Amino acid sequence: MIGGITPLTVTPADEELAQASIDIIEILFKPNFHAVGAALRTKSGKLYTAVHLEAGIGRIAVCAEAIVLGKAISEGETEFDAIVAALHQDDGKVNVCSPCGMCRELLTDYQKDIDVILLENGKLLKCKMMDLLPLKYSGVGT
Repeated sequence: MIGGITPLTVTPADEELAQASIDIIEILFKPNFHAVGAALRTKSGKLYTAVHLEAGIGRIAVCAEAIVLGKAISEGETEFDAIVAALHQDDGKVNVCSPCGMCRELLTDYQKDIDVILLENGKLLKCKMMDLLPLKYSGVGT
C-alpha cells in the first residue's frame, strides 16, 4: 500500500498510454492555452488523446481528462479502462500528473472502476480512481 492506495501492476500498455499523454502535450503545448494532455484507453483497447483548454476566465477552462472522455463518448465508446494526464511545466519538463478532484468525480460518474496512472517517486503507479476519491459525491437527495 502507498498512502492507503493499493497499487496495481503497471503493464507495457499502461506505459504506452502514459507516453501518449506526454506526446500529445509535447506536440500541442501552447503557453496560456494548452499545458495538460490526457490519454484514455477504452475496454476495447482503443486509445484517445486530448489537451486541456485554458480560458481567460479560469472557471470556464476545461480539463484534458474531460475532453478526452467526451471525445471517446462522441465516437460511441461507453466502457473505459484507464486514463492518464501529463503536465507541461514552466521549465519545459513534461511529467505524468494526478487528475484534479473534478476530473476524479467526472470519470467515476462514467466508469467507477477506471484505472488511473500517476507518478509516485519518479515511477508510474496505477490504481483504481475510486482509491483517490473516498466517499464520492452521490448527488443531492440521494
